[in-house]
Amino acid sequence: MEALTFLAAPFFMCIVLVGIHCYLGLHVLARGVIFVDLALAQVAAFGSALAFLWGYDHHDIMSYFISLGATLVASFFLAHANRFRFQISQEALIGVIYALASATIILLIDKISHGSEHLKQSLIGNLLWVTWQDVITVSIIYSIVGFIHFVFRDPFFKSSVKGGNHWWWDFLFYGLFGVVITSSVHYAGVLIVFSFLIVPAIISAAFFKSWKQRLIFGWSLGVALSLLGMSLSYFYDLPSGAIIVVVFTICPILMTLLWPRLRGR
Repeated sequence: MEALTFLAAPFFMCIVLVGIHCYLGLHVLARGVIFVDLALAQVAAFGSALAFLWGYDHHDIMSYFISLGATLVASFFLAHANRFRFQISQEALIGVIYALASATIILLIDKISHGSEHLKQSLIGNLLWVTWQDVITVSIIYSIVGFIHFVFRDPFFKSSVKGGNHWWWDFLFYGLFGVVITSSVHYAGVLIVFSFLIVPAIISAAFFKSWKQRLIFGWSLGVALSLLGMSLSYFYDLPSGAIIVVVFTICPILMTLLWPRLRGR
């Protein structure tokens, strides 16, 4: 009973994160920009480190907005660069953004006392200590993003699946994506955010064709893996972020090894 009480808020936070990230992960796969989440998450972490250097606490509202501002700038650049995707590799640019953000974080951390702790926080977060207020806040933000995606689902779908030079829809997609990433990194860290986005999406895409089936399977898988990771963290006193990343990322590796047998079935 004590374990259920302690893990309730973190587990619901995982459900909320899986819900929005699995959906966005399908868009990312369709667009062929697999590592855009990792790059934007690192940009959000750069914004958080910059705010920390300027004297704002990690949970300060100004820290969130500085991080969001950095992410939106990167989103604008990606939307602009997508217009030249046939001349310039988008994955290469995403890699450049990730490397730039990572190196800049190291430079900022070097000037901050207890910088290593802040770096650890940005990578794997601290899900076990989220509160119900955090869950409610994130749920409201993601509900607004989800509502916008629902209202404009056709142009978003066409932009992701069929491509084309739809600059406005690309910017709106990456901008909303940046809002989600900033909020997620604030609580869960870069690696968990990447795992929640990519793993359920790629596994569901391997077994199902329709987006509806992929979403249902991806959400179910994400919730189950989150519960497993949380339980292992609590009962074996392991860092919650790290063990959740391990539980998620080991799944596609096992799927690849077992793929001939799974495909036969």
